[in-house]
Amino acid sequence: MGYAQLVIGPAGSGKSTYCSSLFQHCETVGRSMHVVNLDPAAENFDYPVALDVRELISLDDVMEELGLGPNRGLMYCMEHLEDNLDDWLSEELDNFMDDDYLIFDCPGQIELYSHVPVFRNFVEHLKRKNFNVCAVYLLDSQFITDVTKFISGCMASLSAMVQLELPHVNILSKMDLVTSKKDIDDYLDPEPNVLLSELNKRMAPQYQKLNKALIELWKTFTTFSASGWAPA
Repeated sequence: MGYAQLVIGPAGSGKSTYCSSLFQHCETVGRSMHVVNLDPAAENFDYPVALDVRELISLDDVMEELGLGPNRGLMYCMEHLEDNLDDWLSEELDNFMDDDYLIFDCPGQIELYSHVPVFRNFVEHLKRKNFNVCAVYLLDSQFITDVTKFISGCMASLSAMVQLELPHVNILSKMDLVTSKKDIDDYLDPEPNVLLSELNKRMAPQYQKLNKALIELWKTFTTFSASGWAPA
């Protein structure tokens, strides 16, 4: 049985840096792990790439040959990966040992995790290959500076969690760049009534019912309780 982390989150949230840091940590403690690049637009890596989706398809080739823009081109690349799960990916995964630990460094196009079935099917394929999989969702801590951004980040992460149906860990990245840690602390263990009050202050009165529904949804999922966001 293999083990895998699916490292997901918006573009620029620090996914590749997380993968590199985790690889260095495992190397230091003498634990074996492999990092897989699933971003067909990636160019530079701070970690050894054990498996690279660009061997199957690259964004540059798709844009040049099909005349697609970067967003649609990336979607085309991931759909091509989905079409080759039983062939290319299965063959590549067979090269790893049964108890290997794989880290999948994923693209930053958020709809891949929340709207389209590409990564859900990818996860199901890993499970069929006898992998235990979890999702690690990264969000730039500088994004969590007020209640509207906090709720937006929670909803994006929740969408991915519901879509992928995996054990799910949220991480606030780039904490070293935050100038005021107090701004972050306010959202690590927030009071629902305080959040609702802040939302209502910032938005027009006609959105109060929507604000209340969002806060109720946030309360329902303990993913966003005190232990929901882990600073890193």
